[in-house]
Amino acid sequence: MINQVCLPNFINNPIYLAPTTKNSTHTMLGILSFIGFTSLVGLIAYLATRKTDESSSDGYFLGGRSLTAGVIAGSLLLTNLSTEQIVGLNGSAYTDGLSVMAWETLAAIAMVVTAVFLLPRYLKGGLTTIPQFLAKRFDVTTKTITSGLFLTGYVVVLLPVILYSGSVAISGMFNIPELLNVSDSTALVLCIWGIGIIGSIYAVFGGLKAVAVSDSINAVGLIVGGILIPIFGLMAIGDGNALNGLDTLMSTNPERFDSTGEPGQEVPFSTIFTGMMLVQLFYWGTNQQIIQRALGAKNLAEGQKGLLLASFLKILGPLILVLPGMIAYHYFEGGLSSSDLAYPELVRAVLPKPLVGFFAAVLFGAILSSFNSVLNSSVTLFGIDIYKQHINKEAPEKTVVKYGKIFGICLALAAMFIAPLIANAGSLFNYLQEINGIYSIPIFTIIVVGYLTKRVPAIAAKIGIFSGSLLYIISQFFLKGQFTERALEKAKASGITDPAALKLVEADAYPHYLHIMAILFLANAAIMLLIGKFYPRKEAFELQYTEQVSIEPYKFVNQVGLAICAIVICIYVYFAK
Repeated sequence: MINQVCLPNFINNPIYLAPTTKNSTHTMLGILSFIGFTSLVGLIAYLATRKTDESSSDGYFLGGRSLTAGVIAGSLLLTNLSTEQIVGLNGSAYTDGLSVMAWETLAAIAMVVTAVFLLPRYLKGGLTTIPQFLAKRFDVTTKTITSGLFLTGYVVVLLPVILYSGSVAISGMFNIPELLNVSDSTALVLCIWGIGIIGSIYAVFGGLKAVAVSDSINAVGLIVGGILIPIFGLMAIGDGNALNGLDTLMSTNPERFDSTGEPGQEVPFSTIFTGMMLVQLFYWGTNQQIIQRALGAKNLAEGQKGLLLASFLKILGPLILVLPGMIAYHYFEGGLSSSDLAYPELVRAVLPKPLVGFFAAVLFGAILSSFNSVLNSSVTLFGIDIYKQHINKEAPEKTVVKYGKIFGICLALAAMFIAPLIANAGSLFNYLQEINGIYSIPIFTIIVVGYLTKRVPAIAAKIGIFSGSLLYIISQFFLKGQFTERALEKAKASGITDPAALKLVEADAYPHYLHIMAILFLANAAIMLLIGKFYPRKEAFELQYTEQVSIEPYKFVNQVGLAICAIVICIYVYFAK
């Protein structure tokens, strides 16, 4: 899962800091700093990983199980963040205000649950991929189905969208069409292939450790660069004083600083108690591209500390991903033609020209990090769960790594060919995130039931996946449209024409998709438990300790986890209206 945000219509609004001719010097300096920063990250990643044995599965796929807390935390954050989220979530904040922070703050609680409950079990079982557990708990077929669903989501959704959105941002930021005297479409393709090739080098040839090290360096740049935008934005509306700007922002539109979302908004308050937490737990606790960072920990304590550090930093996420959108609403007086313009327009308006190059380098790092992280996870899933399991069961580890790399190259090429086709897609990203619900909740359900029970059989997992997917498809792509259409027709017939009123009618016509996810989670779990009651597996499942890493927990994991959860609750209470 990526956080639920909308893909900006970049093509129709090419406003990403496009420099004029008189700013060509700044453009060249920006390009040079961009190249310099990227090269520095690559050099450091090479020096940090040159002694890692990447001919073995553990060495290549899990960085030799040697990752420390800081590296894990940085990689988790950078894997999560990219242009579609930075731009999209700020766009949501421009429209709905502070309530959309749920995508960030509640992620902290999900990471705490992962650190305390899931990670000890993952490392005890010596897992390289999440589907490996499903093979042990249920059967190989369940594992293969799950791996295939993950790979489909990565190939069709994540990789092309990351490449496309990032490439358009970089192209506009450096005004590539004018610089190279090419058309917009040609510039887009060049950026897509440039990002794709560089990302592939990290992910395919460097393995997880190279990805994680580069992510950690880029994380520092992203935090620094991301915080600069709201600081300069607050200074712009506060006559040079950021604190005055914050006071002005809060006093002018106090209703927008409400942590509890209203019906019709992206995150109604009730959803944070239902599907929102399930989506967060799936993303941070079971999604291969995310949890693989923690699976590469040198021991359980380091993995838990990495997750807890990332969760604390995630609480600060709204400063980068929400506050700029709210500043933009005040700065532009709510007059932008599209909410997706909020972040790029604010950056263009308030960022000093000498810092454009640095910000471009930071943004490129975020783009690159998301791409190579997803690609590396795809390579891992294919090599371990498909090639080794079904194609060549006797293959030595060196061969598994070799064909994993070949698959990664093919996957990257496919993504680079697909990415330009997304042009003019508009709300495609939002649409595709809803599609992700087809498999996210079913997979999360069978993992939870698998860990909490001992005798639920493999057939229950298969039925849970297919029933969950089918019911979600029927709900969101058949029933929802019919109910919404009837409600809108009835409202218009009653004389309701105000767009805001019609939006509320639409919201009330059918349950929010996050509520639907919660309902289906409970339904699927109930189906699996009933099957387990009447057709239990013969032998109770017992998770075996593989002794690959120490599973001695971080001694303060519970205390730190409770403190983080308390901070999140206090934030919600403080901003609740």
